[in-house]
Amino acid sequence: MARATAAAPFTLGIDFGSDSVRAVVVDTRSGDELATGVAAYPRWAAGRWCDPARQQFRQHPLDHLEAMTSAVRAACDALGRSGTARIAALGVDATGSSPLPVAADGSALALAKPFADDPDALCVLWKDHTAEAEAARINELAHGGRFTDCTRWSGGAYSPEWFWAKVAHIHRTSARVARAAHTWMEHCDWLPFTLAGGGDPALAARSRCAAGHKAMWHPAWGGLPDERFLVAVEPRLKGLRARLYTTTTTIDQAVGRLCPEWAQRLGLPTGLPIAGGALDAHMGAVGAGAAPGTLVKVMGTSTCDMLVAPRGALGRRAVPGICGQVDGSIIPGLVGLEAGQSAFGDIFAWYRRLLAWPLAGLPAARRAALTDGILPALEREAARLPPLGAGVVALDWFNGRRTPDLDPAARGVIAGLHLGHDAPAVYLALVESAAYGGRAIVEHLEASGVAVRRIAALGGIARKSPLVMQVSADVLGRPIQVVASDQCCARGSAMAAAVAAGLHRDLAAASRAMASPVANTWKPRPAAVRAYNDGYRRYCALGGR
Repeated sequence: MARATAAAPFTLGIDFGSDSVRAVVVDTRSGDELATGVAAYPRWAAGRWCDPARQQFRQHPLDHLEAMTSAVRAACDALGRSGTARIAALGVDATGSSPLPVAADGSALALAKPFADDPDALCVLWKDHTAEAEAARINELAHGGRFTDCTRWSGGAYSPEWFWAKVAHIHRTSARVARAAHTWMEHCDWLPFTLAGGGDPALAARSRCAAGHKAMWHPAWGGLPDERFLVAVEPRLKGLRARLYTTTTTIDQAVGRLCPEWAQRLGLPTGLPIAGGALDAHMGAVGAGAAPGTLVKVMGTSTCDMLVAPRGALGRRAVPGICGQVDGSIIPGLVGLEAGQSAFGDIFAWYRRLLAWPLAGLPAARRAALTDGILPALEREAARLPPLGAGVVALDWFNGRRTPDLDPAARGVIAGLHLGHDAPAVYLALVESAAYGGRAIVEHLEASGVAVRRIAALGGIARKSPLVMQVSADVLGRPIQVVASDQCCARGSAMAAAVAAGLHRDLAAASRAMASPVANTWKPRPAAVRAYNDGYRRYCALGGR
């Protein structure tokens, strides 16, 4: 545990990821991470309400609330009573777009007994792709000339991973949930609202990040898309827009104070200011010290690749093929741009499951003991192979393609196999394909006039996989700086809390004091760069580009 500076106030960041909640307490002067707590979602870990074959991924809000309580209490226990008393504010981030239906009293619908086991009443996780038909309908109407093209600032296309497609899908397929849902809230909005005591959802602050990047919110057309457009997408959406929102909140604003009930449950002081919620990857960029010209890659189950640019730098030009450019997202006062890959670490996890299939009938403990070593062993053996030495090329589109050229129906490919190939050879090809997908994003941004002068990376894979990071640097032909913090998203939320509470003047000041330092830099190897230039051409040819 790091030593706190005398009398410095602390802030708490709470990060809701795909599998767990992470809480971190940060010294607002030194930037030291003083205590952390991590708790997994038990129902999610058991696979409840998920059907990967249908690309259905749902999470219960009880998982979120219970795991948050465990993680925050663990951090406070590590900090001690006197340290906990110095926590002055908190911030929250969550995956997105991960909307959930909400009752008129502000409670999540799934917390009511009639809906407790209904997957359509749960949080629809970001990687749920059950709304492909609704996303296609949104794109058809947006580009058909009858309505304003509300996808203009969302890269020119709408994804089944995003708010309106998911909400339309649930309204179309579940009449009982559609009738009972007074409104819908992004996970990153519902959490701060709940911590502040809940109540009338019309009064809940809504995240600029989530609204602009995932719900087509933009001042040019008065906020959310027009009611007529939404009803044309799905008639059962009629009236919902009026129960949503028109204004949005940036992360530097306080959106409420910690209510007595949740203060007691979490073991925190009552009345702490709560910063505006945001998407987890955006807060990771903040925690990594995002600045113009720096591409921040959050490398986890998927990737989110983020940049910020000064207002006016792009003029009125909308960058196509990305996941939005939004004034005030990521860092208030700048324009946030988001891109990414729909699958990254999930590809490697899939390959491990594939290899471990014969072990499925073993007891859980025995199975885990055997499967936990698969990826480390593959890493060791694949690292001994030369670049492209296996002669296999793959496409990383196992969960569709996000950036560029949004295509949720795209699928992964492994080509060039022969009977002499082994598991490490295929694994290396999968790692290379993930790196090629990252290069496609960088090239697309630069071709669109967005300068990329520095690349920073964070997340579990960036910290734990030397093979992935070295191959990524070789494929990009650029150094990649890996930030030191294992909890960079939570750190970013703690930084936002410091600004919302007035402990720092703005995010730039908070970044100077609290952003994570760089742990190490992966440098490209010249011979590997040359080999991977050829490999990237093969990747593009296989993908039809």
